[in-house]
Amino acid sequence: MKKLSILFVFCFGLWLLLTASLSVDELIAGLLVSTLVTAISARHCEVFSDLRITPFSILAFVRYLLAFFKALIVANFDVARRVLSPSLPLDPAMVEIRTSLKSDIGKLILANSITLTPGTLSVDIDGDRILIHWIDRPRDMSIEAVSERIAADFEKHIRGFAG
Repeated sequence: MKKLSILFVFCFGLWLLLTASLSVDELIAGLLVSTLVTAISARHCEVFSDLRITPFSILAFVRYLLAFFKALIVANFDVARRVLSPSLPLDPAMVEIRTSLKSDIGKLILANSITLTPGTLSVDIDGDRILIHWIDRPRDMSIEAVSERIAADFEKHIRGFAG
């Protein structure tokens, strides 16, 4: 029941964000669509079972969002600088990071956070490793240093609600 409730709240929240309306018609339609999606998807919801909903996990989620938006802004400026200065050398490469997250949803959130940050793209998840295409890899970095630079800030917050 917990995972269905989480899915319903997620769907309804997404509906509210996409419609950007609190009119009664939109709210009723959102409730109906969210209920339908939850009913259809019920047997595929195992991934949500590792999410925790407590006051501390909600706080961890808010901290994660703040860290994500900060990383998003910094990465956007970095990529814009590279686009506007074509003379800057680039060294694109596939790098592998190691994650300490155990849950599938935690790894999924981490991989998507990395992908949504400009300059990086998650390609594959295999156990505790995520393969990433990085637009400009610094030379001679160990897997631990790469993991620290790309994912550590996300991981510490994700661990609080989906570790």
